[in-house]
Order: sequence, then C-alpha cells, then structure tokens
Amino acid sequence: MAKLSPSILTADFTRLGETLALFARHPVVGWVHFDVMDGAFVPNISFGAPVVRSAAASGTKLPFDVHLMVADPGRYVADYVTPNTEYIVVHQEACTHLDRVLAQIRDLGVKCGVALNPATPLDTLDYVLDKVDQVLVMSVNPGFGGQSFIPSALDKIRALAESRRAHGLEFAIAVDGGVKESNIRDVASAGADIIIAGSAVLNNADPDAALSRFAALLGDGA
Repeated sequence: MAKLSPSILTADFTRLGETLALFARHPVVGWVHFDVMDGAFVPNISFGAPVVRSAAASGTKLPFDVHLMVADPGRYVADYVTPNTEYIVVHQEACTHLDRVLAQIRDLGVKCGVALNPATPLDTLDYVLDKVDQVLVMSVNPGFGGQSFIPSALDKIRALAESRRAHGLEFAIAVDGGVKESNIRDVASAGADIIIAGSAVLNNADPDAALSRFAALLGDGA
C-alpha cells in the first residue's frame, strides 16, 4: 500500500507544529517530506537544516524524508540527521561520486536515496541500485512547487518497479511532483511506494479533507 509523504515546502513556518500535527492524524501519511533547495542545483532557495531540526524538536513522531536538491550534497548530509530522519535523498545529477555520497549517508545511520530528474535515464543507477533504500522519480523538473505532472514519469516508475522485481531488490520507489487527486491512483498502480504531495495538500482550502480524500483514493481508509 502506497503512503503519502506530504511536503512542507508551501507550509506556514510560523505554524509548523500545527502542520506536523495535522499530518500525524492521518494514517496515510508515512513521512514528512523536506524539499531543500540551494539556488544553485535548482533555481530556487527554500530552507536548510535549521528547519529540519526545528521540526524534529516539535515532538512529532513522524519520520522525515529529506530531499537535498543541492550541489555537492556530500558536504551537507550530516547536517540533516535528526532523530526523525529516516531517508536522506540526493540527486544523481549533483553527485560527482554518487557511490561515495550514498556510503556517507549509510555511515550516518540513515537510509540513503537517490533522485532522478525527468530527463535522467534509469540506467545511470545500474551500479548502485543494490546499495540504495529509495529511488525518487522526479515527475516535474525540480526547483518549484505547483508544477504539472510529466506523464512519462509513469513509464519510468513501471520500469523501475520491474527492475526491482527482476533483481530481487527491496528499495522503495518514491515519486515527487504534480501529484494530485486525479492522478494519484495511476502513480500508485505504476509501482510507487512513497508519494510526495505538496501543493495538492497544503495549498488546498481544507488540507485535512484533502488528506482524507488521498487516503480514500489509495485505499487506506484513513
């Protein structure tokens, strides 16, 4: 059963604790997603490690899924380790030595993930798939919230799910970008385990109701 990882990218940070409490009330929410942007790897700046640490200090029990959309992420991965951090995900395109960065994350006691931009082929991960805990398929070009889902991402998810099955691997497949009520079932059916939703939740007039509808669509019954 796929679970949501709602992004706090568009959250009101003066009410972050309330947002985390909202997420925690919905069993369909498996993680909190943190979109870290540096203005270099992507053309926008979001927030850094202090926000992730503040979220952990709020007392939430939800695990964190930290997505580093930053250049040279190996320099920063240790900054994002908190008691809540389950995954740290780096971009294949941002790592000169991807295997080394994934090992850095594992050595910190955190699950490691790798993200692929829409134009990056799956075969760039052929020699690290057995070392990752998550592969994040970007279904928009990273850097901004509220973009439209790129349909070819579904083919990439299906191919990744088949590769996982064929090689007997157990990494989670995550999808990020443009997910909404009209396409979430397609994303889950393609093979996604972790579905990131940002604007579709927190930009909704009633985020609580939006999470309930997502749960119903995924068959969670939350």
